[in-house]
Order: sequence, then C-alpha cells, then structure tokens
Amino acid sequence: MSFIKLATSAVAIAAASAATAQSRDNVQVAGSSTVLPYATIVAELFGENFDFPTPVVESGGSSAGLKRFCEGVGENTVDIANASRAIRPAEIEECAANGVTDIMEVRIGYDGIVFASQTDGPAFTEFTPTQWYNALAAELPVDGAMVANPNTNWSQVDAALPDADIMTFIPGTKHGTREVFEEKVILQGCEDSGAMAAIMEINGGDEDAAESACMAIRTDGMSVDIDGDYTETLARIDANPNGVGVFGLAFYENNTSVLKVATMNGVEPTTETISAGDYPVSRPLFFYVKKAHIGVIPGVKEYAEFFVSDDMAGPDGPLAEYGLVSDPELATTQAAIADETTM
Repeated sequence: MSFIKLATSAVAIAAASAATAQSRDNVQVAGSSTVLPYATIVAELFGENFDFPTPVVESGGSSAGLKRFCEGVGENTVDIANASRAIRPAEIEECAANGVTDIMEVRIGYDGIVFASQTDGPAFTEFTPTQWYNALAAELPVDGAMVANPNTNWSQVDAALPDADIMTFIPGTKHGTREVFEEKVILQGCEDSGAMAAIMEINGGDEDAAESACMAIRTDGMSVDIDGDYTETLARIDANPNGVGVFGLAFYENNTSVLKVATMNGVEPTTETISAGDYPVSRPLFFYVKKAHIGVIPGVKEYAEFFVSDDMAGPDGPLAEYGLVSDPELATTQAAIADETTM
C-alpha cells in the first residue's frame, strides 16, 4: 500500500510553522479506552511498516480525549481523538472557539457493551435493561411518588436473578461507553418497565425531565464509576465476587479465562450478533482528525488511512481478530479520508 504526502496547506501553515512541524515528528492520539487497544495495534504496525515514528496513543476516556483535541491547533495539541461515541455539538463549538474548525470524523467499526462477572461468581448469565434500571436507578416511581431505590439485592430486582448483593462497576461519565450504557440500557429499561410513563405522570408530562430522572444513577455505593480503563474494572471484579462490570466486547473476549458474559434480552454478545444488529447494546466507534495538522505533523493522514484500510479494519484484519466488528461501509470511510472530507 502506498501513500502520497500532501503539500502543507495554507490553513496548516497558519496553525503551525515548518519549524514547528520539525519539532514534533510523531502523531499524537488521545481518548477512548475502548478504542485504545485498536489504536495501539494500528500504531505499532504503522511504526513498523512506514517511514514515520510510531504514534503515541494515550487513553483517558472519550470526553477527556475530545477536550484535549479541542484545545487548539499546533504541535502542543493532539492530532487525533479516539471516541466510543459521536462528538457532541457542544464539543464542536468548543473546538471552533479554539480554532479547530476543520474536523474529519472517521468511523472505524462497531463494538458491543457487555456485562461480565467472575467465572466462578453468582450466576449472572441473563440480563434485561429493565433489571439494570431497577437495580441502578437513583429513584424509582412508587405509588405516584419518586422514592430512593430500595433494591439492595439482585433477587429483589427479579426473583430469577441470583441472591447476591448489587455491586456494579460502570464507566465513569468521561467515558463514551457511559453515555451508550445510560441510553441503551438504563433509559431503555425505564421505558420498558413502564417507569418512564409513571415518572411523566408525576412530573406533569415533562419528557426531558423524565429521561433525566430515568438515567440518574444511584450514589449509595452499589454502583461504582470507573474513571480508568477496563483493567481497573477487571481488578474491581477480581476483588468483589458479586461484582458485575460493564466492558467493551473486545476486552471481554481477551479475558474469558476470568470473566463470564451475560446475554442481554436473550442475545449473546458476539461479533456476529453485533454485525447483524441483533445484540441491543452496540455502538459505532470513531476517531477525529484535525485537518489543519495534515501535512504539518508528519504521518497524520497516512495513519488515518492505514487505520481504516482493508488490511487493518476489514473483516479479516487484526482489529477484527481483536473484536472490532468491521464497518460494512468501510470503503466510504476510506474515500472520505482520501478526500479529507470534514464534518
């Protein structure tokens, strides 16, 4: 595969001088812990196969990575932000306020969010969104009023669940996984259980307020936010036999010796069920590129092209082997990068 370096654009020159480009010759990436293992694989192979230094890839969460991305342009800012959710309008506005106006959105594929526990722990093998809502909601509607969640044991939530104390480890609010978890599990469970309708009766029909109430997570110690990456979640589960953690599929698939996974609405999370759209808790994964850094920071475009090449992100590539569900519209993404298409 061959790549053509582009001449430095006027926008890039405004962002950083040629001297600046020489002062940093490696691509810098930050963001999602879900995308981290994929980006690390790509970065290592990129460094081995191209005449560019190996990119530096850091984690920290989608929100943290996008915040760094939006700090401005130039060699003291990151070139690429990994994200397990789409960039938000407020983040685009923050970027623009700091001079980051030309952003390339790159969808690399799909991932599933799974619910896993110790292999020899309680029999957490089947879950529904309703069960997770009733276990983790800060308040529940009861007899026309909102009350503090009284459930402390999974068997109180549903008699079919194990007699085990509720102890969950979920991504912190700076992680893109948290947003997907709240919307596709907690909010969905609120709707499925009828609680959403009950809350709207209580608050006079305010749907936005009802959604916020649905997604408010209890803070009494039964749900713990994990601000680090999935290795921290795994360590918490290792120390808590009753613990259930929220992971990306790829991380679980690389830790099946110590974790067992539960179905969601009767569907097992696999690359097949995610690609078919059957597994209910899946999401696209992205990275975002500063167009102004292309041609200024060596290797930015080449790295992006390599990441979504058939050899890397295709169904038979190393990212698929690690758990990424290949994007059926990968060719469209490849063309968008070649054309430097911005949002």
